[in-house]
Amino acid sequence: MSRLDARYLMLALPALAVFAAFWLLPMVRLVEIGASGPRGLWAYTAVVTDANYLRSLVATVVLSAAVTLATLVVSGVAGLFLQRNRFPGKDLLVSMLTFPLAFPGVVVGFMVIMLAGRQGLIGDATGWLLGYRLVFAYSMAGLFVGYLYFSIPRVILTVMAAVEKLDPALEEAARSLGASPWRVLRDIVIPGLGPALIASGAICFATSMGAFGSAFTLATNINVLPMTIYTEFTNYANFPLAAALSLVLGLITWAALGLARSLAGSTVAAAA
Repeated sequence: MSRLDARYLMLALPALAVFAAFWLLPMVRLVEIGASGPRGLWAYTAVVTDANYLRSLVATVVLSAAVTLATLVVSGVAGLFLQRNRFPGKDLLVSMLTFPLAFPGVVVGFMVIMLAGRQGLIGDATGWLLGYRLVFAYSMAGLFVGYLYFSIPRVILTVMAAVEKLDPALEEAARSLGASPWRVLRDIVIPGLGPALIASGAICFATSMGAFGSAFTLATNINVLPMTIYTEFTNYANFPLAAALSLVLGLITWAALGLARSLAGSTVAAAA
């Protein structure tokens, strides 16, 4: 080993130590605990062989995918508008849109209750207008609103940064050749934003898959995998199954992030 390689290794040692202490060793321990129960290694298949766990997994994936899709649409439109237009109060508006980044999940869940809970604003409005109170804070719809609330800021900042790097000359050339605004958006803007949308969408999906604070606050009629893991761990002290479900959740999220990185790389290569 050359002196330069040894120097680089010394510089990398702190990062390697943190990686081993806070990721590698806990993961090894988690795998060991997951296989230590009565089911052994079969505990890792419980999420697809047990109907309750499978429903929880499907609900989590569907909810996360729906939140991701809605976030990309809302943040894509808003980010494109905010980056391309100048108007009084724009900086304040952007600051307000990114403000939810400062809130933990429990606070977001409480805000959803204040909006759509039994004493929420939507309930008061529908009670006055329709004669009955519309309450959905404690269901998947409420959790969808909560996840959407804290996902939009993460994506909108990425979209705004990506829009800034788009070449306006390409859009002007397309318009001069007779392309409609919709075709310019479809053929130039969206492909140009593709890598940013895929990357930020993957982060949004991963965050929604593992989010716990909002689900814990709104957990009356909610069955998502983080809550299932919490229940197995605290109510039944079923540590092996909780560990196995945690690893399955992590593997699904990791696979989604890996797929997104592959697609974003392919998009970049195709755009080049």
